[in-house]
Amino acid sequence: MKEREQFGSRIGFILVSAGCAIGLGNVWKFPYICGMYGGAAFIVMYLIFLALLGLPILICEFSVGRASRKGMGKAFDVLEQKGTKWHRLKWMSIIGSYLLMMFYTMVGGWMIYYAFLELSGKLSGLDSAEITATFNGLLSQPGIMFIFSFIAIILSFGVCALGLKNGVERITKVMMSLLLGLMVILAVHSFVLPNASVGIKFYLVPNISLVNQSGIGEAIFAAMTHAFFTLSIGIGAMEIFGSYLDKKRSLTGEAVSIVLLDTFVALMAGFIIIPACFAYGVNPDSGPSLLFITLPNVFNNMTGGRIWGFMFFLFMSFAALSTIIAVFEEIVAMWMDITECKRTKAVGINIIAITVLSIPAILGYNLLSGIQPIGAGTTIMDLEDFLVSYNLLPLGSLVIVLFCTRKNGWGFDNFAKEANTGDGIKLPLWFRKYMSYILPLIITIVYIKGYYDTFCKQPLGIFIGWMCFAVLLVVIIYLIALLTGHKSKQQ
Repeated sequence: MKEREQFGSRIGFILVSAGCAIGLGNVWKFPYICGMYGGAAFIVMYLIFLALLGLPILICEFSVGRASRKGMGKAFDVLEQKGTKWHRLKWMSIIGSYLLMMFYTMVGGWMIYYAFLELSGKLSGLDSAEITATFNGLLSQPGIMFIFSFIAIILSFGVCALGLKNGVERITKVMMSLLLGLMVILAVHSFVLPNASVGIKFYLVPNISLVNQSGIGEAIFAAMTHAFFTLSIGIGAMEIFGSYLDKKRSLTGEAVSIVLLDTFVALMAGFIIIPACFAYGVNPDSGPSLLFITLPNVFNNMTGGRIWGFMFFLFMSFAALSTIIAVFEEIVAMWMDITECKRTKAVGINIIAITVLSIPAILGYNLLSGIQPIGAGTTIMDLEDFLVSYNLLPLGSLVIVLFCTRKNGWGFDNFAKEANTGDGIKLPLWFRKYMSYILPLIITIVYIKGYYDTFCKQPLGIFIGWMCFAVLLVVIIYLIALLTGHKSKQQ
């Protein structure tokens, strides 16, 4: 039997895993919601929920990976008790990984395209209306979007084709080092802009009136939701890196390092964006309008804005590609585990598969723009994002937590033993009740809240949303019946 690949260094594991966690949401969402919900007051809430919600699930994924030495395609088969059916649930992770890449590769292509536009000077001298027209023009041209999406796909699968140490680890380490360096440079530059102190105050000084204005409940849910989604947990993208890890370090300590690095990037993104927006009197919107319309306007008003704009979108490209490479590695490993094919064959098959699967999201902004699947104004990408972010990520997280804590699954004792193997921070055994009962409840609340936020703003959305939810309840009931239908023979 072929020996499992392993990371060449601890820093390689941490940077690769952090690269998976660090995505576009850290940059275009975190600074905005932080300011909207009270600055430092929100950050405190976010960090609490990151520790209570994101961290334990991350430890679960790493533990399942390291104990099984497999990706999600085979991990449950290796660890489940005889006669149980947990392995059937691997399809959540597999489907989730493909669905995520169906639109994330397109967005990664946008970043590469805008880095090219900034470097070539094609955005220089444009006024606000012309910059808006540039982004709308991109969305209306499926050919350009396809080309740059394909570039993102080829670059990322090319890294995976080189293997774990020579490809994923070596290149991601360089990319993450450059990403962190670019962030520091861009943040220092933002600090010296005129009126930067106003933006920093908006971003970091606790503002209880803003919390009260939005509602303490809404602020708490915003912190909880972002803490849940920021670590890319639930579809096995983190689990695969646990399968390449040795036993020298405890998994709680490694997970804490990754959470801290992910949080550092989110906070630094705010230092880059918020002062720049306040310096030039623009609204720090979240989403594509911030990245592709607001910020290019800001760069055009800066001295040397073309260089700063290129550096920013280069940083954004690294953030996107690090996540794409991580999920592609999970997909490639799944093929290798299930079919026992070679890495090069798995890469070749999936270059074709992901390229074809990315086409609907691209066409959803132009030729198929009439299709609005989850309400007026939505696109095919919105549907794909909804299925991943508000369904498969929370459901996948719930499954892996239950698997690690239930007696007819892997069991908490086995999970804790694996998590605590090696030097470093240990998972306290009193955490058993929290992870067995409270954590699944929190995940369920986040899940239901995601539906409410997505669909309860328009009548058609309410109908579509709760029809979907009814179907999913049937699925959940089936899963419960599946998982409780076998008695534990151990523990």
